[in-house]
Amino acid sequence: MFSHIVVGADDVAASKAFYDAVLGVLGVQPGTLDARGRALYMKDGLIFLVTPPINGAPATHANGGTIGFSASSPEQVDAWHAAGVTHGGTPIENPPGVRENPLFKLYLAYLRDPAGNKLCATHRMG
Repeated sequence: MFSHIVVGADDVAASKAFYDAVLGVLGVQPGTLDARGRALYMKDGLIFLVTPPINGAPATHANGGTIGFSASSPEQVDAWHAAGVTHGGTPIENPPGVRENPLFKLYLAYLRDPAGNKLCATHRMG
């Protein structure tokens, strides 16, 4: 469904350290910096990019927006969350754990990255 996701950051170096850690837990190689100072991550044909805003204005996070990353187990969600907190992320909402609704059961963890973007690691339980 998605070809790429881009988030803005004023301090790309701090965001790169954060994303290298949290995406590394999910099996993604460390990001590479391009000539424009953007951090680029690729896996399975998908692209995630961290960049200073093109218009030169300060980066802001999406109000109500969340970027979800898929995890293979509850343990991987916990490791993702711990790596994020260690590398400048801020825990938000409830602690990592099970969330249920009538349709499915998930194991989730939420963080804000160093630029304030809301992130979630999700493991869909059987």
